[in-house]
Amino acid sequence: MSITNLLIGLCPMIGWGVFPVLTGYFGGKPVNQIIGATYGTLIGAIVVALVMRTPIVGGKEFLFTFLSGAGWAFGQIFVFYAFTEMGVSRTMPVSTGFQLIGASLWGVFVLGEWASPHAKMLGFFAIFLIILGVYLTTYTQHKSKSAGGSTALKGVLLVLVAESGYLAYSAFPQAVPQVSGFEAFLPQALGMATVATIFALATKSNRASRPYRTRSSYTNIIAGFFFAFAALTYLISAQKSVNGLATGFTLSQMNVILATLGGIYVLHERKTSKEMFAVLSGLALVVIAGVITATL
Repeated sequence: MSITNLLIGLCPMIGWGVFPVLTGYFGGKPVNQIIGATYGTLIGAIVVALVMRTPIVGGKEFLFTFLSGAGWAFGQIFVFYAFTEMGVSRTMPVSTGFQLIGASLWGVFVLGEWASPHAKMLGFFAIFLIILGVYLTTYTQHKSKSAGGSTALKGVLLVLVAESGYLAYSAFPQAVPQVSGFEAFLPQALGMATVATIFALATKSNRASRPYRTRSSYTNIIAGFFFAFAALTYLISAQKSVNGLATGFTLSQMNVILATLGGIYVLHERKTSKEMFAVLSGLALVVIAGVITATL
């Protein structure tokens, strides 16, 4: 791997690592965060389409890529709710772990990957490491004085529901492989923004909530720019001529390191020394498992 390709592969890690920290920093309710994130991504996608003069896809190509983005927005709403339950530093390792497991199982049972017994053994060992790593990152030393196990369990369940949306984000474009990443970017962003708008209008029916009159809905657009940067550079990194899908995906998922440490040091999600040791150990296991799955 050349240095250039490595740097391209690390760009999604930076974008997706900074994204959840910024949404936590700008604050707001999940509806404000999803509005800002998706509208920022849509603005970025429009700019890219105009600069690259990307052709607009239609028919089933538009439908499947649109549904891909809609699936991501659906999942991200649940992740934002998980942030409120257990913070960014606990949620992101769980989310990354589930995505790695979901991508691996999709590859095995749908795409026929890990064909040899040796690959299956290593692959399922990697999944075991991910599960153990995720468990360690949710460790709470003083349950009576903090969020506690019940809150962590609720957060994990929210992320588990979100995985269905993230799986759709990855799976739907595979139904139209002739569509390039650049062509898929704008329809995906439209799908994201549509779901966010529907969610915002549904939330607006509650008189206590005015998402379009809340400052954080607009400051979170900056976070959306970082997501757009990550999504675009990931599409480039995943090309066979650059890093390929497996390596590109694994490099992008290292965003968990930035996001988790950002939650601790930027958002001041306090940890005891034992909790910090558990978080770092869990992160190491998730990263090792990610590297293993990339080599299979």
